Order: sequence, then C-alpha cells, then structure tokens
Amino acid sequence: MLLSCAEIGLGHVSRVIPLGKKLEQHGHEVHYFSGGKAYELLKKEFKNVYPVQEINWYENNHGILTSASVLNILFPLPLFNIEQNRFEMKNSNTYEVIHRYYDLRENIRELAPDMLVADGDLNALRLGLRWKIPSVYVENMIRPGFGLASLLSPGSQFLERYYRGCQKIIIPDNPMPHTVSEYSIGDLDQMGISDRTEYVGSFIDTKPERGAQNHIFAPVSGPVGTRGQLLNTMLPVLSKEKGKCIISLGTPGKKTSAKINNYELHTWLTFEERSQALQNAKYVIFSGGHATCFETIKYGKPSICIPTQPEQAGNAAKLEKMKCCIVAKNKRQLQKAVEKMELELDTYTQNAEALSRFSGQFSGLERAVEIIENLKC
Repeated sequence: MLLSCAEIGLGHVSRVIPLGKKLEQHGHEVHYFSGGKAYELLKKEFKNVYPVQEINWYENNHGILTSASVLNILFPLPLFNIEQNRFEMKNSNTYEVIHRYYDLRENIRELAPDMLVADGDLNALRLGLRWKIPSVYVENMIRPGFGLASLLSPGSQFLERYYRGCQKIIIPDNPMPHTVSEYSIGDLDQMGISDRTEYVGSFIDTKPERGAQNHIFAPVSGPVGTRGQLLNTMLPVLSKEKGKCIISLGTPGKKTSAKINNYELHTWLTFEERSQALQNAKYVIFSGGHATCFETIKYGKPSICIPTQPEQAGNAAKLEKMKCCIVAKNKRQLQKAVEKMELELDTYTQNAEALSRFSGQFSGLERAVEIIENLKC
C-alpha cells in the first residue's frame, strides 16, 4: 500500500501517523511518501519512507499571502527564510507539482501497490488514476469557502476530477451539521462526489474527558514567522490577565520553560503535558488548526481563534457559529474576546461540551481503516 500525505502544515502527517500504525498493526505493508517536515516526522515513525518534492503556498510571518500564492502558481518568487535568516527563491507551484508527480512515480513499478491512500495529496490521486490503482482520499479541505476560494476556484474545480476518479473520500470530521471544516469542504453534490464521501469523525480519540478550569492555555503552532505573529498578538493581552496562562511555543528540541508574571512560557510540551494543559484549561487560544479544534472538543473547552490562513479561518467561523468559539484577528479584538469569554464562560463551555458529546460518538480512525480494508478485499 502506498500512503502519501501533503506537508502544508502538520495536520496531514498528524493523521497519517496513527493511520499508518493502525494499518501496519493489521498486517498491511505500507510505504510512505511526503516532503519537508512531514517526511522527517514519518522517518522517525516508520521504516519504508520516501522523500518527494514539497509543495507549499507562499507564506511569510503574516501567514499565507493570497495574492502572492496565486502569482506563485506560475512564477518563482523571492522569500525570506526566517529559520535560516536569508532570502531564497521559492519555486512555482507548477514546478513543485510536476516534480512531485515524478518523485511519486519513480518507485511505482517496483512497489506495485495494490492500494493508494492520499491525505491531502492530489498528485497521488492523479498517479492512482493514471496507473489504475484503487485510491482513497483523506481530506477536510476540498473546495474552500474562505480566503482562497474566489481566486483559486477555477483551479480547484479543475482538480476535482481526481476526486471523482478515486474510490472513496474520507472526511475526518463530524457529519453535518456539526462539521467543523464545513466551510472548507464545499457542496459535495455539486462536485458529484457525495456518493463516495463519508464523514467518519476525527482521527483523534474524541471520547469526552472533563477537567478543571485552572488556566488559559495557548498552544502556538505554524511556521516560525507565524508563531511570532501569534505571540505578538497574544502576549500583550494575556500579560494583563490576573489568572494563570500557559503558553506552548511548539518548538521541539531542548525543552526550556520560564515564568513571567502570570504566565508560564514553554518551548514545547510533551503529549501528556499538552493533554493535561488542555484538559484543565478554562478556554484555549489558538490559530484554528483542524487537529487542535478536535483536541478542544474532546475536553469540552471553548476557544478563541486567531486564524493565520484560510482553512483556520473557516474552522474558526464554524466553531463561532456553533457558539463554541470567538474569532479575533488582532490585539484589540483579542482583548474584547477575552473579556467576553470571561463573562460568558459558562454558556460557551456548555456549548463546547454538547459538541464534545456529539463528536465522541465517532471513531474516525477505526472507520477509516475499515473503509480502506473493505476496498482492498
């Protein structure tokens, strides 16, 4: 089996790792393909891992830049690499797509996979269609309705033929009307893929767990520049709070911590520490990533979202519609959101716990494995 995942953010690889482990536990031989940091993470977990060309939107310390991303589809653009403190050229998406396809194809004859599973990787779906390999697509962003949709709609609709060419589409989210990523999925009937699509629930174990309300928890994620932007928005507001705040910078490596006034600042938290911080939070402040949305849902925690890219904006807007979240885009809005959350915490918590009970009915990972195995038979 060939299992390929996109590397735009780490949400895709965070799903692929438990999916791959579950498939291997069931006796399947799985070969993994990805690029960038997702490839590095897969290498730490599995044996058969192959590097492929990385594909990314144009992103700087302000998040994904829509106009630059559109231009970057056809043309290379200069980009400042914050981690290496230098300017470099980002290849065009067209270049990246072509090279990724041939990277995927390189070992296809030797591997001869009987099944292809792609998490967010349309190039892999194209490969499956071209080589007549039964394919499953895992994704929570199909036809986005926030930010990029109007400019990229023609291109996304062109790519939808690959959705129609695969055997099954798995959406790791709640069924409607409680789908967190609803605004990033689009009209499945209009796309002609509703008959092969199933909402299986999150791959995260969402069986409800309750805790205390001891602090505000702010997990920071994303590229270096984006994390810096989030911190610049959060710290001036959180430093004014009288209660305890826990902030995780999301930078794995040497673990360091510091206490500054009312908040604890950690370079990173272990899985157990992060889970405990979530479970015992009054509410969570984060950017709106899909995986973290379901972590807050598991523990029945309301949230304040500060989106840095379109998918997060869509998730945040839907959670806000379900009255589990408040969206803030800058320091002023964040200050007002914190004041509103403190005043109406009980109401937002009740709504979040109701969503938690609904989400806890589904075992997305187990159902995804079942779908894949049924197609292999």
